[in-house]
Amino acid sequence: MKPYVLIAEDEDALATLLEYNFQKEGYDVSIARDGDEALLLAAERTPDFILLDWMMPKLSGIEVCRRLRRKSETRSTPIIMLTARGDETDKITGLDYGADDYVTKPFSTPELLARVRALLRRTQPGILDDVIRQGDIEIDIKAFRVKRGDKEIHLGPTEFRLLDHFMRYPGRVFSREQLLDSVWGRDVYVEARTVDVHIGRLRKALKNSGGPDPIRTVRSAGYAFEISS
Repeated sequence: MKPYVLIAEDEDALATLLEYNFQKEGYDVSIARDGDEALLLAAERTPDFILLDWMMPKLSGIEVCRRLRRKSETRSTPIIMLTARGDETDKITGLDYGADDYVTKPFSTPELLARVRALLRRTQPGILDDVIRQGDIEIDIKAFRVKRGDKEIHLGPTEFRLLDHFMRYPGRVFSREQLLDSVWGRDVYVEARTVDVHIGRLRKALKNSGGPDPIRTVRSAGYAFEISS
């Protein structure tokens, strides 16, 4: 699955440029034009990364960053502050409010993309890799292959996307609604109970390979992927 980046930038030309370059690099992108919209989009679908302009209408980037860090879903989401303010004091303020990095306008797009890749690799190992391994399970994204130990597992497209999503965030609990948004997409209408059906199919395929069930049901919350050591 593509890493999902939320870009909060009210300058139309820059937002369009950033959207184009991130999509060209293989990211799934959403654009927020003000602080309120940034918080709304982050609540609807948890980003893998957030690029946050300091000066925005309605809510400043600093306030958006502060609120995101108060929520469990986005507490550890990598955030880069993007701003024309270059004073050292301003940089310290942004970092104190929870930003992971700080880029001053005007900036080099290749350098920005490199910083994003570096942060993602440090905070979410495997998210940019074609092959992900958790315990004895291995998934090859480009080859569309799954192995458990030395046995190959045959999955349908939806089960493959579910496993891909789970393996990128081991131990994290996802509600049915979050899985629908991340795996099926926000523009597709699917009933929440459909998630249970595909989780059941994925569980069966993984257990048939001879190992314990790595998917944990969390009562009244959702599902999590956990590999016992």
